[in-house]
Amino acid sequence: MYKTIIRLTLWLLLAGSSALQAAEKVIFTTNWYAQAEHGGFYQAKASGIYAHYGLDVDIRMGGPQVNGLQLLAAGKTDFLMGVPMSTVHAVAEGVPVVAVAATFQKDPVVVIAHPGVHSLQEIAAEKLDFYRSPSAASSYFPWLKKRFGFSDSMSRPYNFSVTPFLVNPRSAQQGLVTSEPFAIRQAGVTPALFLLADEGYPPYAETIETSRRLLAEKPDVVRRFVAASMQGWVSYLDNPQAGNALIKQDNPQMTDEQLAFGVNTLKEYGIVLGGDAAQHGPGVMTHARWQELYDFMTAAGLLAKDVDIRQVYSLDFAGH
Repeated sequence: MYKTIIRLTLWLLLAGSSALQAAEKVIFTTNWYAQAEHGGFYQAKASGIYAHYGLDVDIRMGGPQVNGLQLLAAGKTDFLMGVPMSTVHAVAEGVPVVAVAATFQKDPVVVIAHPGVHSLQEIAAEKLDFYRSPSAASSYFPWLKKRFGFSDSMSRPYNFSVTPFLVNPRSAQQGLVTSEPFAIRQAGVTPALFLLADEGYPPYAETIETSRRLLAEKPDVVRRFVAASMQGWVSYLDNPQAGNALIKQDNPQMTDEQLAFGVNTLKEYGIVLGGDAAQHGPGVMTHARWQELYDFMTAAGLLAKDVDIRQVYSLDFAGH
């Protein structure tokens, strides 16, 4: 943590000259409606960190009707909160995008079970109904089948409601460790949680992505956006008040209780500052980790086209 503080201080000193120039206007598109999982970006805007780095950042919420990669490729957004597997597929198809930082060192996806369940193997052995989205088939579900014995016959459609899980004692469901467990606890159940990242699931999450064009034309803007965003995350996890106020402005349905749960969970599981980030600073990525993802996708048959994995990301903008 000490190294991280020194690194962030150096970033602030480097940003000082940028703040004296006219602010660079950039658009950042998230992956969903505003929530604690986006807190560091909102904190950087609300507390003036972006402004200090010479950036005027317009944060735009994603959602079910927003195709972020399409917006990025078309130049309609400058930065995108991305999904690593989707980025691999996009680059394989020739889309000129690149990941420049990993906000989440651990993917927050979890398998949620009822109290008394002790392992993923137990869920598979008991053949519990497993509520999952169709997209799971192209991400973590093939891995659950191969490594823990899950089967297609266990699958049930997930409609993003915890009610089916709550009324079915012989069930498990997908979720994010920062989200669904809160709703389940609100219903009076303390669930068993299995964070797939801690079980060996390799992807980063919430990567910061940009276009190859912006990377070539304005690398300093990319560097400042990444540095300011990571400073925002350190600030948010320390005291999220400013970021939360802006989150609720964008998403009035977000409650203080849900935000507090999200922040505490991000810290408890080391989602942002754990892993390599503990030593090398928030946002850090490594060749080994991306290679692990490529090998995982290849083994699971998730790659329709081969790709040079080192064309998917750049290590020049986050961590040291």
